[in-house]
This record gives sequence, structure tokens and C-alpha cells, in this order.
Amino acid sequence: MGLDVDLQSSVLCVPKLMGPVTMTNLDKALADIVAIRSQMARGALFRGYGPVTVAATGLLALIAAGLQAALLPDAVENVSAYLLLWIATAAISAILIGVEMVARTRRIHSGLADEMIHAATEQFIPAGVAGALMSLVLFRYASQSLWMLPGLWQIIFSLGLFAACRSLPQAMRMAAAWYLLTGLANLALASEGNALSPWAMALPFGVGQIMIAAVLVRCDGGDDVEG
Repeated sequence: MGLDVDLQSSVLCVPKLMGPVTMTNLDKALADIVAIRSQMARGALFRGYGPVTVAATGLLALIAAGLQAALLPDAVENVSAYLLLWIATAAISAILIGVEMVARTRRIHSGLADEMIHAATEQFIPAGVAGALMSLVLFRYASQSLWMLPGLWQIIFSLGLFAACRSLPQAMRMAAAWYLLTGLANLALASEGNALSPWAMALPFGVGQIMIAAVLVRCDGGDDVEG
């Protein structure tokens, strides 16, 4: 009887001894699969951005500039309204692009949709957060420097676009360079007479978004992606 009790105890102890080891191996295997899928997503050509919607956001920038010219002839004297207008324009653009990106990615990259969306958004999020925080700091503590905002916004956007070029067509670097050059030009040429001009935003973003849309159309279905 004592031997039977000892044998039963030993048998019951086997799962307890093997359980943690088995679960550890399983967790490691699952983590490896997630890492492999994430690496595949980062190395694949991302086709989630729709060229029509991207081009539409360029048109939206032109509309916002028209509203500014009509309603805010002197934006320097009404910086709060200026910021509200352009932040709302940026938010609407981001929502339009984001909604279509999710739908297109789930349709085109069905097997890696979640990983592709995560990889695409994490490339732009740092630039977006930096731009938002910079705008807040300038508005609250350095209002005399707010004339720099259009140029700084474009430079920050160019950095986010350069970062995203890892999973986008290499020709997208041309659009990123455009935003960098227009941002620098805005900083160099802005003066009291044309500070916060509506065209300082409309022309760079109107032309830039159309450039991005053209690259997406030309390279759609191709494999021109940075390795």
C-alpha cells in the first residue's frame, strides 16, 4: 500500500515538474512567431495608403488655406484660431488616411494586417507626438516664435516620412525631401509681412500630398522598397 501511495505521488508530480518547462517552451515559440511576423511586416512593401485619399488631403490643405485667407486675414493676431484650423485639418486628414489604411491593409495584407498596421503607424507616431508637443510648448511659452510653426511642421513631417520609407517605395524619399526643403524655405523666408501665411501651408502640403499620391499610383503593385 505504501508503494502504491509513493507511485501515485510520483505520477502526480510529473505534470507539475514538466508543466512549467512545457509552458516556457510554448511561450518562447509563440514569442518567436510574433517576432518573425513583425520582421516580415517591417520588410514588406506596405500598400495600405490609398493614393486618392492622400491626394484628397492635399486638396483639404488648399481648402483650409482658402478659409484662413477669408476668415483670418491677420493670423498673427489670432493665433488660437490659426492653430485650431490647421490642427483640425491635420486631424481630419489623419482620420481619412487612417480609416482607409486599416481597410486596405486588411484586404491586401490579410495575413499580416495587424503587424503591417502596427509597423506603419509606429514610424509616424514619434514625429506626430513631437509636432504636437512642440506646438503646445511654443504656444504656451514662446509665442514670439510661433511664426516658425509652418516650417517646423513640414520638417517634422518630412522626418516621419523618411522613417516610413523603410516600408514604402523608395521614390517616396522625393516627397520627404520636398517637405524638408519647403520647411527650411519657410523658416528662411518668413517675415513679419507674411508670417503664418495660408500659402506657407497650402502649397507645401498641397503639392507634397499629390507627390505622395503619384508615387503610390506609380509603384502600386511593384516591389520598389528599401531593403
